[in-house]
Amino acid sequence: MAAPKKIVRTVTIELDAGDASMVELGKMLGPTGVNIRQVKTEFDEGTAGRRGEIVPAVVTVYDDRTHTLRLKTPPTAFLIRRALGIKSGAQRPGHDTVGTLTRSQLREIAERKLPDLNTDDLEAAMRTVAGTARSMGVHVEPPR
Repeated sequence: MAAPKKIVRTVTIELDAGDASMVELGKMLGPTGVNIRQVKTEFDEGTAGRRGEIVPAVVTVYDDRTHTLRLKTPPTAFLIRRALGIKSGAQRPGHDTVGTLTRSQLREIAERKLPDLNTDDLEAAMRTVAGTARSMGVHVEPPR
């Protein structure tokens, strides 16, 4: 039985789906000695169907310069901005409001984020997404 590989470094990257920038990958992964072109190819193939999104990925680099790539769901703030059609959150959250998130939009975002959250309860995930929305200056429709 082969000895387990030793993890040298774990790097989290956030890039455009289906079109990872070699420059950004080089900045983040260059010092690790991993094959950047191979990481780009894997990332682009894995995210090709999600173009237009920002997709975080965790790259685990091992001592023999091999790697594993784990794709995650887009950031919550990105999903909220996209659902509301806004470019950014409020300049002064708590004072200014940039939009209102409906319960159905909140549920949809929470369902999408559920695999990456530390809960498997949809209501808890909805509360987490609602907290992010409030911190962006987005009003969340109260439950009925």
